[in-house]
Amino acid sequence: MLFPPPSQVQHIAIIGTGVIGSGWAAHFLRNGMDVTAYDPAPDTESKLRQKIETVWPTLARLGLRPNASPDRLRFVHSLEEAVTDAEFIQENTPERLPVKIATLTAIDAAAPPDSLIASSTSGYGMTEMAVNVRHPERCVVAHPFNPPYLMPAVEVVAGKKTSPEAHQWAVDFYRATGKQPLKLTKETPGFVADRIMEAVWREILHMINHDMATVEEIDMSVRYGPGLRWAMMGPLTVLHLGGGAGGMAHLIHQFGPSLQSPWTFLGAPELTDDLVQKVIEGCERLTEGIPIHELEAERDDLLIQMLERLDKSRLWHIGNRHVKRTKWQPSPEPPRWRAGDPIAAPLDLYHCTVDPEWIDYNGHMTEAAYLTAFGWASDAIFHYIGIDDSYRASGNSYYTVETHLNYYRECSTGDPLRFTTQILDIDDKRLHLFHHMYHATSGELLCTTEQMLLHVDMHASRSSPARPHVLEALAAIMEIHRILPIPLEVGRQMAIRKKN
Repeated sequence: MLFPPPSQVQHIAIIGTGVIGSGWAAHFLRNGMDVTAYDPAPDTESKLRQKIETVWPTLARLGLRPNASPDRLRFVHSLEEAVTDAEFIQENTPERLPVKIATLTAIDAAAPPDSLIASSTSGYGMTEMAVNVRHPERCVVAHPFNPPYLMPAVEVVAGKKTSPEAHQWAVDFYRATGKQPLKLTKETPGFVADRIMEAVWREILHMINHDMATVEEIDMSVRYGPGLRWAMMGPLTVLHLGGGAGGMAHLIHQFGPSLQSPWTFLGAPELTDDLVQKVIEGCERLTEGIPIHELEAERDDLLIQMLERLDKSRLWHIGNRHVKRTKWQPSPEPPRWRAGDPIAAPLDLYHCTVDPEWIDYNGHMTEAAYLTAFGWASDAIFHYIGIDDSYRASGNSYYTVETHLNYYRECSTGDPLRFTTQILDIDDKRLHLFHHMYHATSGELLCTTEQMLLHVDMHASRSSPARPHVLEALAAIMEIHRILPIPLEVGRQMAIRKKN
């Protein structure tokens, strides 16, 4: 089965738009993809669109891929219509096995043969769900964590008939969307994370049932105790550090015998009406009557802050260095000019989102951040004309020798930005650029910059002619850009220089 390259997938189908399905829809929209959604329950379209509208500022703060927009969401009224042209299908129906079996069977019958099908189930294995599917080799479990648009982890599990290629492709696809996929090698009931959480949940219920601790005491003990450490490292790493210089070996020898002590409850207690009421009333006291949507908003804000800080921590990446999470590049790699290619006038090669770190104490983008963003826009041009890492490694590059900024509108965290570039003039050593920065949604002009750059031989520490392939690209662009009017700011500056 031939799947498209994971990084090139554009059309996603979401089947089931509850808490998890709507979260997945938000995640894929954030990635600049087209999302087609279906849910047979009443009033689901309005609820889904309201959810996307509510979380979009959070997604913008986290970072939007180019062309990301809530407008790329389409709601349809049949499963078949939703999956007809989908390259990837995320199923999120209720956690009931007959429903899962029927839904996956219907998806498989209607979906294109080269699309992968993933189930967001939190407990069933694909082997038991895909019993009536004609092509089980393309079906995987992809168990996310709530909310899917923020939490990095997704457990990707193959069924007995899932092909190894499909399993690996799903892992690569989720990673390409900014997830931290966990490729599980065993089809374990409940997977890994849920089994750990269920064990904690059972112990909590026993303690409440036996009046050993209140809901508040239990929640605070995790929040201010192991929860803080688990946010930056796994429980085994926590225990490894708990052994001091001797690590896990010392800890096991010292505390291993205590595991035989019967101070924990293993099986789940009976969920009696009395126990259920204790848990519900305790949670209501704990949250002090604050509405759920307000708690969700605060949770998302704290999660982003934690993710931003943890991403800079070595502990966060221990054991997973090869897929270290980094901030997304503000736009995908720009194209390279080839002789005969059509040339835009002006060039439109660079898009990004205002990063929280670019914001000053007034809540607006700093002057230094404008220079950074325009510098990346220039980098996009360099790549376009053939200046890449190998070019710079040879000792050649363009250096900025003069910059003029003009500010028109303020921008803040999460604002989507679009940059256009006009080449004003060239010779074998000099490059004269003019950038416009726009708000990508409203189209408002935010800032412009004029840059003069000089080609330099870094080994000789002096100016030098650019290489022939760079000059050829610049000449082709300049030929097209001669038709564009000179920006007013540049005209004024040129008049002043001529006068002086």
